[in-house]
Amino acid sequence: MTNLTPGVQNAMHCDSVDGLCTGSGAGHGLLALQARVTAATPSKWRDGIVRSAAADGWVSIAPLDSDELVWVWHHRDLSDALLPGSPVALHSLYHALAIGSERINVLVAIA
Repeated sequence: MTNLTPGVQNAMHCDSVDGLCTGSGAGHGLLALQARVTAATPSKWRDGIVRSAAADGWVSIAPLDSDELVWVWHHRDLSDALLPGSPVALHSLYHALAIGSERINVLVAIA
């Protein structure tokens, strides 16, 4: 991703203690409330296919219900776990990504 707004760049800053992320914003740790609300709103999950995943945390997803391409960011490198063609689900309200049974908090880039 290029041409990021300052707000997106600030959200992508990751502070760590002993190598562990201490962030709780978009793209960092999944909050307990976020886990609860995503579980309580199953109709808001959108199935998709990973198009690409980069070491800098950016992942492009092609939702199955549209022709758009959605870009999300997570502070960890997900490129080993999210190979092109991998199925995922993106929560359309609460910015969580489902990778199998794992749920992670993501920053969703608005085009």
